[in-house]
Amino acid sequence: MINVTKAYLPNKAKYKAYIDSIYESGWLTNNGDLLKELEVRLQAHLGVKHLILVANGSLALQLAYKALDLKGEVITTPFSFVATTSTLVWEGLKPVFADINPRSFNLDPVQIEQHITPHTSAIVPVHVFCNPCDIEAIQHIAQKHNLKVVYDGAHAFGVNYKGQSVFNYGDISILSFHATKLFHTIEGGAVITNDDELAKKIRLFINFGITGPITIEGLGTNAKMNEFEAAMGLCVLDEIETISAQRKHIWQTYQTQLEGLVEFQALHSHANNNYGYMPVLLKSEAQLLKVQIALNDNGIFPRRYYYPSLDMLDYLQTDQVCANSRDIASRILCLPIYPGLTKEKQTEITNIIIESTK
Repeated sequence: MINVTKAYLPNKAKYKAYIDSIYESGWLTNNGDLLKELEVRLQAHLGVKHLILVANGSLALQLAYKALDLKGEVITTPFSFVATTSTLVWEGLKPVFADINPRSFNLDPVQIEQHITPHTSAIVPVHVFCNPCDIEAIQHIAQKHNLKVVYDGAHAFGVNYKGQSVFNYGDISILSFHATKLFHTIEGGAVITNDDELAKKIRLFINFGITGPITIEGLGTNAKMNEFEAAMGLCVLDEIETISAQRKHIWQTYQTQLEGLVEFQALHSHANNNYGYMPVLLKSEAQLLKVQIALNDNGIFPRRYYYPSLDMLDYLQTDQVCANSRDIASRILCLPIYPGLTKEKQTEITNIIIESTK
């Protein structure tokens, strides 16, 4: 069975050596040596000031909202994984959707400004499939209206924008290190900021507000990453260049073989692609379903990332209609892409798509 992605498993002997060190120390969680090492290495690898490892990407978003003391309405995208919206609702915030640019799949800055009200406290854009948003336009809007910016960069590991990490923009950026991501720690995530005070506040939050054996300096939660996950991250980081190179080859092969048959996301000219996803747009939902069924019949399971458009979620009880997002969500399919996907299987996938789109 070929799924849309597959968790990367690094060198087993190296991982076992880290596990042996955990057994020797007896330190399983709560800011252990492996976690500290991974934070330092990731800060250097990504080129960011403060990177705080946490239990998952959803908690990373929730911590960002808490640290910035967001209230009321938050403008965000309807075209994303549901966590972008559900974390806002979970924290008592009201998501207000601005529609997307149908070529980049990212928030349209013009649409953002049209939805700002006196109740708006922040913008939460997503670098969809690692493609950076219109950062300058979003920053201009945020400064004009005194809004905070939290970038959901769950897909954007290793992406640079105009010569520096895409995570150096906005007030806070977050990453997901879920097992299916380009870089992973089994489960996990990170909060990234250049602000010293925000970083200090987030570190306080992730361990119940505890600062010592008998001191609790404020409200917090349990958002810590453990040592076993940090060990996995260290192993994967050692092999990240190999992972990226294999994904790039697969991505480019799809693009070459499917050129003219499907539409591709318009990628930002000032950023690099990390090849984490291979989204393609079909001509209609009917054509998408035909392709999907044909692939499924052959044991190949792409995913409809992202469907449904989040403005259609029942629990939001919103009357918003984001036409571009709904259209893209109805026609998009993410194809299998991961190290180890053979050339033969990839050719089979593209041949099925070619036959199904005739």
